[in-house]
Amino acid sequence: MRISLARVWKNAGQGLWSALGVLTTLPVPSQGWQPDRRAAGWFPVVGLLIGGLLAAAALLVGRLLPPLPAAVLLVALWAALTGALHLDGLADCADGLLPPVGRERRLEILRDPRVGSFGVTVTVLVLLLKVSSLVGAPLPVLLAAPVWARWLLLLAARRPAARSGGMAARWDLALTWPQLLAAGLLPLAVTAIGGGWHWPLWLAAPAAGFAGWGVLRLAERRLGGVTGDVFGAVVEISEAVFVCVACLQPFPGS
Repeated sequence: MRISLARVWKNAGQGLWSALGVLTTLPVPSQGWQPDRRAAGWFPVVGLLIGGLLAAAALLVGRLLPPLPAAVLLVALWAALTGALHLDGLADCADGLLPPVGRERRLEILRDPRVGSFGVTVTVLVLLLKVSSLVGAPLPVLLAAPVWARWLLLLAARRPAARSGGMAARWDLALTWPQLLAAGLLPLAVTAIGGGWHWPLWLAAPAAGFAGWGVLRLAERRLGGVTGDVFGAVVEISEAVFVCVACLQPFPGS
């Protein structure tokens, strides 16, 4: 029994370190972890860790700075915690999916490290949406948005890869539906707790899910599947939509 428990604990630790190493810039043991199904189950937990760090930073900068520069610093920290990995995917996806070109040309653009006008425009708009939405946003928004985005990443990993050999094909993240639903308990719990304080969270979660689904559908129609860049776009778009919807205000007079 001791050996079995030790093995379970070791596998769980490896999955957590792998998830942290892939999704964040936080220091982890350098073991060359590769994202697999053990790591996938930890993705929402990593999202909660990111949200917790953002919430803690918001408490600090909110006391020192006016709302707008505080929001800019929070979004900068958000990007720093992930190494701007998802923003890079968003920019590449915008360049690859939006121009009126054929499938093979789209895949070539996704492999090109240069960023074009579509990528710059979409990335700037997403960052502006995040910053403007976070001005005065309550802490539950910062906690919940990264959690839901990382769960949606697991949903995206179930879609067919656009090309063999790419990140989407190499990562073994395709959880079964029971495993995927189990991983969804954490974002649901965060929303339930935060939604009692800030009701728009209940609208923000399905809105973020719909936005992520829209990115996946666009990628599948224009690429034939998903890529690692699509994963990044799903995270960034869903987070931006989440924080935007979460800052809804009551109707006048209500």
